[in-house]
Amino acid sequence: MYHTIEEFMNEWNHESNLTKKALDQLTDESLSLKATPEYRTLGSLAWHLVTSIHEMLSRTGLEFAAAEHEAAVPATAKEMADSYLMASENMIAAMKKQWTDQSLNEMDDMYGEKWPKSLTLSVLNSHQIHHRGQLTVLMRLAGLRVPGMYGPSREEWAEAGMEAPAN
Repeated sequence: MYHTIEEFMNEWNHESNLTKKALDQLTDESLSLKATPEYRTLGSLAWHLVTSIHEMLSRTGLEFAAAEHEAAVPATAKEMADSYLMASENMIAAMKKQWTDQSLNEMDDMYGEKWPKSLTLSVLNSHQIHHRGQLTVLMRLAGLRVPGMYGPSREEWAEAGMEAPAN
């Protein structure tokens, strides 16, 4: 959990930049890929990453413009990536105006439980990381370039003239 808004923003900025890198690699054609019939498409998973920002934080009373959870999945990858960036930037701006560090101790009704805002922010970031991992697997299946997250990707190893380690 976070003790200050700045602490959250530092981690969010790092993680959201990684998510944006992944979203920027999506193509319109890749959005319909499904690993199996019962799972989400790559596009619906990516859109879930976008809409979850507002869905989770609107439960805390934070007011900001972003795609809502019920919004239809856009037809283009660019629209998704742009919507993610807007949601992220608007969320940060709203926090700076509407919350203080003490706000992080306030309790909110989150999915039938009471969570301090600091926990909600931790869950939001973990949720993003979790689904970004799923997204990169679908990106591989779609033949898309996967950017490095916490180290070089296979493609980045090759571009550096090195052989990627075998896993």
